[in-house]
Amino acid sequence: MPELISRDETRTRPLVDQSSATLELIYFDVLKLPSGGSESRRLPQYESLYVVLSGKVDIEVDGFRFDGVGQRADIWSGDADSVYVPVGAEVTVTALTDGVEIAIAGGICETRYAPFRVSPQEVDAVDVGSPDTHSQRRIAHLLGQRQNGRCGHLLVSELYAGEGCWSGYPPHKHDTESGDAESHHEELYHYRFLPETGFGGQIVYEEDGPVKTFMTRSGDTFLLDRGYHPTVTSPGHRSYVFTILVGKHRRGLVQRFDPKHEHLTQVIPGIDAMRAKFK
Repeated sequence: MPELISRDETRTRPLVDQSSATLELIYFDVLKLPSGGSESRRLPQYESLYVVLSGKVDIEVDGFRFDGVGQRADIWSGDADSVYVPVGAEVTVTALTDGVEIAIAGGICETRYAPFRVSPQEVDAVDVGSPDTHSQRRIAHLLGQRQNGRCGHLLVSELYAGEGCWSGYPPHKHDTESGDAESHHEELYHYRFLPETGFGGQIVYEEDGPVKTFMTRSGDTFLLDRGYHPTVTSPGHRSYVFTILVGKHRRGLVQRFDPKHEHLTQVIPGIDAMRAKFK
């Protein structure tokens, strides 16, 4: 069942791994380092993407060094700089500045690929929705279709929603493997807001099941294994959603829209472009 991890909840690190009762395929953690600080990590079951949220770091992957990764002061200051890490690789991150924060997004993977960097210039973004339809958002694909063939079933993106706008809208789901109609992908959201006092709502429902609604705040993390899952941002605040998707049977994501609301795909701009970017 879907689960919200509150920012106030005390958990051992990492935030999400194979011990999760909700997700089977996804790994997630947030690493914070002071200038000069370092940490090493090895994930025997997961391929991963180390996404620099803020600050600058050196990242070493099995002895191969990526220097000066990170070109933004915070998540609101441009696109991310990231490094892909193959399953089982030894990774050492060394902070070159204060205020370093890194999101580690992982997915179960059986094939070992070569490490590579995804610079801000290689981020593949798409604009969806509009202020008039209260659905404006920008989705920046860090690990998307441009990396097909270079990694497994892991997809990673950063979503920026306008004030008072909906994302994941029209409501869609991806919990059943059904050819061209739908793929089975687990999903994780990690939320931030600007200003940080902002908040949002995360709704989850199934065709014949109950509706669950969660209040989301900066630093909360949502785990999704099933159901339609629209998201809304409070007026007066921008929202950021760090998103991890991992396919159970394939890499490309195929979303199934709720039939009651599918007509909105012809009203809200950019839906077809959004769908194409995930495949």
